[in-house]
Amino acid sequence: MAVTGWLENLRTAEKTALLQDGRRKVHYLFPDGKEMAEEYDEKTGELLVRKWRVKSALGALGQWQMEVGEPALPGAGGLGPEFIKENKANPIFMRKDTKMSFQWRIRNLPYPKDVYSVCVDQTERCIIVQTTNKKYYKKFSIPDLDRYQLPLDESVLSFAHANRTLIISYRKPKEVLEAESELQKELKKVKTAHSSDGDCKTQ
Repeated sequence: MAVTGWLENLRTAEKTALLQDGRRKVHYLFPDGKEMAEEYDEKTGELLVRKWRVKSALGALGQWQMEVGEPALPGAGGLGPEFIKENKANPIFMRKDTKMSFQWRIRNLPYPKDVYSVCVDQTERCIIVQTTNKKYYKKFSIPDLDRYQLPLDESVLSFAHANRTLIISYRKPKEVLEAESELQKELKKVKTAHSSDGDCKTQ
């Protein structure tokens, strides 16, 4: 079963863990050279950050690609403050999960709730957000469901709008909740360094 397959990949990956600033940071190195880094709230166990990095064909390390968590500030690559200012009003898309749901937030969307349409595209296995005034369009996948090879179900999709932010929620299937619970048990076995210990230890 695909759920067990991905869980097994996580189990067999080389893992290091570090406790720092109230966050449990876990780094995974997979046999194919891909890296995944996750950060969990130490008290609640809630996933705060997940990002990926792959090597280029020449073996150079690529940039980290954010999957869950705050996106990097526009202009963080050394561009001037005028670049940040210019982009301040643009919609900002980020994923911030809860225990029971995958959740995305799109900030700087001032239109009323009835302008938005949020639906599942089964053919492309993605969620589509669009406005009737044609001012915004976004298409995004749920990598977790792809990794677990689970179908998308529009009946568990919902959205709300408040403070110029569109919040889209997709209730996690029981298979994902069970797999996440198993992973947390697995991570408890990984020796965790504390930030004062210097480098984190490898399992």
